[in-house]
Amino acid sequence: MSTTATMGDMANSTVEFYPKRGGGGAEANHAGDFGVSLDELRNLMELRGAEALQKIQESFTDVEGLCQRLKSSTTDGLSDNPTDLEKRRQTFGQNFIPPKKPKTFLQLVWEALQDVTLIILELAAIISLALSFYQPPGEDSEVCGKGAGGAEDEGEAEAGWIEGAAILLSVICVVLVTAFNDWSKEKQFRGLQSRIELEQRFAVVRNGNVIQIPVAEMVVGDMAQVKYGDLLPADGVLVQGNDLKIDESSLTGESDHVRKSVEKDPMLLSGTHVMEGSGRMLVTAVGVNSQSGIIFTLLGAGEGEEEKKEKKAKKQDGAVAMEMQPLKSAEGGEVEEREKKKANVPKKEKSVLQGKLTKLAVQIGKAGLVMSAITVIILVLYFVIDTFVVGNMTWLPECTPIYVQYFVKFFIIGVTVLVVAVPEGLPLAVTISLAYSVKKMMKDNNLVRHLDACETMGNATAICSDKTGTLTTNRMTVVQSYINDQHFREIPDPSQISPNTLEMIVNAISINCAYTSKIMPPDVEGGLPKQVGNKTECGLLGFLLDLKRDYAPVREQIPEEKLYKVYTFNSVRKSMSTVVQMPDGSFRLYSKGASEIVLKKCSSILGTNGEARNFRPRDRDEMVKKVIEPMACEGLRTICIGYRDLPGDPEPEWENEAEIVTDLTCIAVVGIEDPVRPEVPDAIRKCQRAGITVRMVTGDNINTARAIASKCGIIQPGDDFLCLEGKDFNRRIRNEKGEIEQERIDKIWPKLRVLARSSPTDKHTLVKGIIDSTVLEQRQVVAVTGDGTNDGPALKKADVGFAMGIAGTDVAKEASDIILTDDNFSSIVKAVMWGRNVYDSISKFLQFQLTVNVVAVIVAFTGACITQDSPLKAVQMLWVNLIMDTFASLALATEPPTEALLLRKPYGRNNPLISLTMMKNILGHGVYQLVIIFTLLFVGEKIFNIDSGRYAQLHSPPSEHYTIIFNTFVLMQLFNEINARKIHGERNVFDGIFANPIFCSIVLGTFGVQVVIVQFGGKPFSCAPLNVEQWLWCLFVGVGELLWGQVIATVPTSHLKCLKEAGHGPGTDEMTEDELAEDEEEIDHAERELRRGQILWFRGLNRIQTQMEVVSTFKRSGSFQGAVRRRSSVLSQLHDVTNISTPTHVVLSTANASAAPGNAGSESVP
Repeated sequence: MSTTATMGDMANSTVEFYPKRGGGGAEANHAGDFGVSLDELRNLMELRGAEALQKIQESFTDVEGLCQRLKSSTTDGLSDNPTDLEKRRQTFGQNFIPPKKPKTFLQLVWEALQDVTLIILELAAIISLALSFYQPPGEDSEVCGKGAGGAEDEGEAEAGWIEGAAILLSVICVVLVTAFNDWSKEKQFRGLQSRIELEQRFAVVRNGNVIQIPVAEMVVGDMAQVKYGDLLPADGVLVQGNDLKIDESSLTGESDHVRKSVEKDPMLLSGTHVMEGSGRMLVTAVGVNSQSGIIFTLLGAGEGEEEKKEKKAKKQDGAVAMEMQPLKSAEGGEVEEREKKKANVPKKEKSVLQGKLTKLAVQIGKAGLVMSAITVIILVLYFVIDTFVVGNMTWLPECTPIYVQYFVKFFIIGVTVLVVAVPEGLPLAVTISLAYSVKKMMKDNNLVRHLDACETMGNATAICSDKTGTLTTNRMTVVQSYINDQHFREIPDPSQISPNTLEMIVNAISINCAYTSKIMPPDVEGGLPKQVGNKTECGLLGFLLDLKRDYAPVREQIPEEKLYKVYTFNSVRKSMSTVVQMPDGSFRLYSKGASEIVLKKCSSILGTNGEARNFRPRDRDEMVKKVIEPMACEGLRTICIGYRDLPGDPEPEWENEAEIVTDLTCIAVVGIEDPVRPEVPDAIRKCQRAGITVRMVTGDNINTARAIASKCGIIQPGDDFLCLEGKDFNRRIRNEKGEIEQERIDKIWPKLRVLARSSPTDKHTLVKGIIDSTVLEQRQVVAVTGDGTNDGPALKKADVGFAMGIAGTDVAKEASDIILTDDNFSSIVKAVMWGRNVYDSISKFLQFQLTVNVVAVIVAFTGACITQDSPLKAVQMLWVNLIMDTFASLALATEPPTEALLLRKPYGRNNPLISLTMMKNILGHGVYQLVIIFTLLFVGEKIFNIDSGRYAQLHSPPSEHYTIIFNTFVLMQLFNEINARKIHGERNVFDGIFANPIFCSIVLGTFGVQVVIVQFGGKPFSCAPLNVEQWLWCLFVGVGELLWGQVIATVPTSHLKCLKEAGHGPGTDEMTEDELAEDEEEIDHAERELRRGQILWFRGLNRIQTQMEVVSTFKRSGSFQGAVRRRSSVLSQLHDVTNISTPTHVVLSTANASAAPGNAGSESVP
């Protein structure tokens, strides 16, 4: 579907949502009954800084005035009145864009018909049909040689059309199956998409209460609460802010963070990231009218112009149909992206599995093409020589149709050989397997955003995990404290603390915690109270409640607007400070943060009776030894709380943070416990057994980190391991000039288990260091978990990035491949299990598919050469191809994972797809099947005492002989499908077979259809009904497959030195850059080849190198720099979805590989 058409549709679908601008009428000009119109707001949002402030003053006097015109309130937000909200949507648009219509079933059918192999078969069948109705003149057809013999027998001439018709019919079946597969796949991904969209929520104030609403429900006039880590879903004007810094690079390309404040620059834009601070904004533009919405509109409208000139007026408000939500996929925009085949996407190596499969498919396709060509040539030559040379015939004009019929028949045989040779089920198996896994992984709390991530996870060799919330429960409680020179091992009684100090603690905690952090009553009677907001702060607030005091009255007395200055928490400061003005005009600063950092800034401490006394460096060292280290060694996070009084006149220089936050008085040090999740130690043991190293990367103190690591089992006594602090780590990996050296990292990472007090850059450095390392023969595949905004780079760099669904910020989710909806480490282990399962499912399918291909091709080829006719007819081949490709891929790709998958080491990137064991199985079963079939072909008529089917005439009736061959062949495949369930040489192939109902039903269903075909297929299927005895023999030979499988399993693989593995991944690791580029081209190209189907096979595959254009469908949107960077992230999501919905031609063709190799990894290749 061309982009232009897409744009047109979108334009139409959006018209009803947005009133036409400038279309006259009160609605457009006066924006309903609001005191400001859509246009005015749009123009306002295009201004920045001083200009914007000036415009606000001119038009609305101040933000408060704008708020009143929009009938909203800066404190209470909107009322929750549905009619009012609906009216706002009518007037200012919705914060969402209608997605592109999915392809209809008929469109998918049409696409499936585009397949070259199918087209060739259709043509051949039509020619064959036409010729069968042509009666040559002159009944003495003897003149035409043996070619015409037997045609008149038993009125068979009338039945000549059946074969052609049967081929056409089977082509229709194939097309319908293909289209249905694509359709259901598209439906699944839309489901996944909407699930991702619903996940995205934002905090707004309605009726004075803060509530979380889905982003799509935000309207103009909403009062939204923005905080560190948010991705802004709409444009707005800042009403109140603390130390707010925004990363606007996604819109402007400037990487410096922009400071926002009510006085200087209050304009907040959709699609930008909050890097620091917090605040409240009045939403002024949503959906297509917001700044990033306008960019989408421009991107989209540019495409549609050529065809749709006459719709221009509509386009400006309509064609804007592109999605704006952060985690969403702009279904519309994506398509453009793909259609434009962005050539500037940086290449990243392809998903491992895809690379291997593509190469394999190309090799098999080439072989199949050669075989089918040879088959046709031999058949034609044999016929010509036999008729005209040996038989001394002359070519008579009236005989031409008969000869042509022969040639058509040979051609059909050739095409069917090709059809069977090409494993088009491969891409399908990958897609099915991945789609099935993704669906099931949802239940295991893994929301997969990029399909191939789940396959990559199976190869993971290292996991770098956060501590808080992933390994621990993220439910913070204060369990120890040091107040008034006393170390309390449990919560002290309020009477044990001097009243002055208690008062200080209450104020310091209530005021100097984000006001969004609160403790709510439990959901369930008798449950634990709910912690909302920052969990560490909730722990501190809970401490106040335990001290029988409450934070709410203090906050009511000093609301957020009255806070004079806030230095918000960030990963550099590791502390947070708030300044309030005292009644006498002086200032007081409260500070809290990591104890070793805040204590360094303390010069006094509140002593025994609440009096401040001096606090010298040596007192500090003693306190670290006596209080902080013991707390940390028990796995507690230590937080120090302090304050400082500052004079009101002259007012301090607030921007000079170092001068302000120093010389503090320490009020208390508290130890906060965050218990290890009960299921984590077991999950980590499983990882270690599966050959995966777990490392902990945390911002916490090294003693706390080490204590938690040993509780989890990441470090065990007696092991040789390293625990480093960020500073140490940096010192060890940098040379004198301060540059990072890979060989220095290589000395550290293999033993490193805990990295404490680490900054986000340390995390990124570590991940990059492990990935780029060449110390071990296998390249490491690294998974990383992250929740903070600053984890973005590490999540992007890692092979698989896991973001936390609950604690994670939007920015982290945006950079990730999989979202852990329950923030739990044990879900990662499930992801590993599913990943390995995908790999195994595909290997099972390969083992089965290749056996069928080898046997079918050899039988058709030798049969044709020796007996001038393939023992397996075209229609039969199509049926075999259907069961062997489509159904088998369904049956084998949906095997559920078992715990046994975690007992082996990861495969590694360079491991061949087809191991020696599999090669042994393929060849072993191939030999068995060929022996049986050739025995039946050449001496079958004697064994069963029936007429021979060899050397049959053109339209002779189907023989029992060939029917037995066909039946035996299919039954052997069916039983071999059961053998294929095990690929590591296990003996019990029935193990867990009933756990997979799909497998059982497919095997039984196939058997049932086979019975029908043989007994009632008649002429179209070239089958003669068989009697019970013949059926039993066929079954007996089929069951022989299972016994033969046991024989093969007995042969030790190690003795078969002559076998070669196949399907190696492109050996990226050892290659030079140029070779790498070439290799990538080959594979990319191969993918496109497969996609274009056999057109390219038929032109000869040597064009692989020459026609190279980036197949961007397989490149998951890399972040495009510059103005569209943010778009890419929005899009990357859809990239996935769109590619996946590119139809995969399933059955009869290579073309069907069309999307599939991609699908597997469509987005795969980040």
